[in-house]
Amino acid sequence: MEMFGSSMDHGHHNNVVTGNMVIPTRFVWPYGGRRVFLIGSFTGWSEHVPMSPMEGCPMVFQVICNLTPGYHQFKFNVDGEWRHDERQNFVCGTFGIVNTVFLARDSDVVPEMFASETPGRSNMDVDDSFMRMGISDGVLSKPIPTISEADIEVSRNRISLFLSQHTAYELLPESGKVVALDVNLPVKQAFHILHEQGISAAPLWDFDTGQFVGVLSAIDFILILTELRNHGSNLTEEELETHTILAWKDSKSHIIRQVDGNGGFYSRPFIHACPYDSLKAVALKILQNKVSMVPIIHSSSPDGSFPQLLHLASLSGILKCICRHFRHSSSSLPILQQPIGSIRLGTWVPKIGESGSWPFAMLRQNASLSAALSLLVQADVSSVPIVDDNHSLVDIYCRSDITSLAKDKAYAQIHLDEMSIHQALQLGNDANSSFGAFNGQRCQMCLPTDTLHKVMERLANPGVRRIVIVEAGTKLVKGIITLSDVFRFLLG
Repeated sequence: MEMFGSSMDHGHHNNVVTGNMVIPTRFVWPYGGRRVFLIGSFTGWSEHVPMSPMEGCPMVFQVICNLTPGYHQFKFNVDGEWRHDERQNFVCGTFGIVNTVFLARDSDVVPEMFASETPGRSNMDVDDSFMRMGISDGVLSKPIPTISEADIEVSRNRISLFLSQHTAYELLPESGKVVALDVNLPVKQAFHILHEQGISAAPLWDFDTGQFVGVLSAIDFILILTELRNHGSNLTEEELETHTILAWKDSKSHIIRQVDGNGGFYSRPFIHACPYDSLKAVALKILQNKVSMVPIIHSSSPDGSFPQLLHLASLSGILKCICRHFRHSSSSLPILQQPIGSIRLGTWVPKIGESGSWPFAMLRQNASLSAALSLLVQADVSSVPIVDDNHSLVDIYCRSDITSLAKDKAYAQIHLDEMSIHQALQLGNDANSSFGAFNGQRCQMCLPTDTLHKVMERLANPGVRRIVIVEAGTKLVKGIITLSDVFRFLLG
């Protein structure tokens, strides 16, 4: 049965038509489907305009229509069913519930019928929030919710209070295993263990002292490879077999040294936490020491002897606790509904002529693996987006990807300057098919219009440490958000 008759809706006669002036307007249906059509007052409620899925976002359909300035109503047909978007402005009228949009010229005055009135005035009650809907480059954008500094502080204080009142003990899973490595283990074996266990870091145990003394992570292997490359040698089986983790840690201070305020050198202490430390204390330890995780260690002895390794705490696990706690009371955190583009969360590609911003690190697929590793170390970043000639996202190379070189002892057969990033990623994809580009957890994307709540929920998933911000449709890289970015913002 046809849902709409041939007559025009009550609002259409209020269109403000000005000559041949039209405004390209983007309509979006972000809820999936097999076939999606747009129909509205601007089509006479007769023509069904097909919508196309966005590249890289198959659940999001869009179409751009040229509309005259004025008031328009529209609706979506999804797989034969008439739908409206409850997140956009809508009215209930003669022809059912329909979405609405008003396109104004600079000189236009908002029609009186759209002015804010008291609730319950008529069946054409229009939510005046749609008047805050903007048009950027001639494309319709969703309304940006406004938020005060007071609301931001309220949100931060509530999150900080929650983190202060809950402990690292709540991060411990009901069951699971934690991998630790003996410091006298050859680097070769450690390399293989991390790869086989699918982890990027592991605490180090010293049998001589009976204590945990540090952490071996993916960055250690990156430094080993780059150091050997800088000295003109390839990594051989013999070197890896005889070079222990302890020997590497001792020599690492000659490669990377941290300078204190007096110009002297000091070694980084072993960063860990106790199960009864607050979640806030654990998060701050991770942020302040620029580590990806901290071991949770418990000892019943006053002198700290006989320590037990309980868990490896990460920002992802803490964020999951936040999302779970506020899941049914998200309205108490006004900041969660803010689009990430409005709060500029994370690191963004600088705009042309923008001053005071850091360069945004990106590489092409044909760049060498050595270039990627050098960038990870020198720029002190955990990942680098891989883009095509148009700066559209193709993949991402992360520190943890270095462990894929353990497959079939590839580290002993390659030259870092000769292997491209694409080849290195393919090696990792072959080793674990779930890590293919845009599959599983590997390469997560979001839009500048996505809310902080949506980004947090995605980052709380195991294995997700960063999200690349892209432009809808083109996948043009706009920026990147990491777990650290979110916590720095939330904790102020």
